[in-house]
Amino acid sequence: MKKIRVMLADDHPIVMTGFAMSLEGQGLDVVAQARTPEEALAQYQRLKPDVCVLDIRFGEQLTGLDVAKQILARHPSAAIVFLSQFDQDSLIKETYRLGGRAFMTKDCDPADLAAAVRRAHDGALYFLPHIAERLANLSVRGDLSPQSQLDERALEIFTLMAEGLTNAEIAEKLDVSTKTISNISQAVKEKLGVHRPAYITRLAVKHGLIEP
Repeated sequence: MKKIRVMLADDHPIVMTGFAMSLEGQGLDVVAQARTPEEALAQYQRLKPDVCVLDIRFGEQLTGLDVAKQILARHPSAAIVFLSQFDQDSLIKETYRLGGRAFMTKDCDPADLAAAVRRAHDGALYFLPHIAERLANLSVRGDLSPQSQLDERALEIFTLMAEGLTNAEIAEKLDVSTKTISNISQAVKEKLGVHRPAYITRLAVKHGLIEP
């Protein structure tokens, strides 16, 4: 039986090597290991692997989500398994919305990762029970993340606020007036129900907008 050809993409060589050894040990064929988003795109285009196991957060300009968008735009049937150190609800939902076939955390059992790769290759979805439960809860109670409640500009400003920038610093960075930023930031606080800087930062971390 022909082995499933897998491409790994992660910017931590030790982590990627460990996953490669695990997948090879499970009878899969790891044909490429990309360390940057640009390398991942080039290798995917050249090798056309059966499944791409893609870290969500790597690279400086592009992210794993950007890579997935570009791959799926060119190859709508591409099988992508997302890997993440974090398992925020917003990240899980975003990978599902993009068309990912599985979401796995980096501390997962190697056998579960291999199972996710096989299911993705077969065109099926694969979520561990606790991830599937959280997806179901999101659909029932609604998504209350900043990503779902704010438009693109407001979300950008919220993220900068969470990083500790003042209104004046945000205004300079985005090349708009301080008054404009002040008005938008106040509206953002009211909409999300957070006012203290610590709560803003905590909310942004919870939903994967900034690193903890």
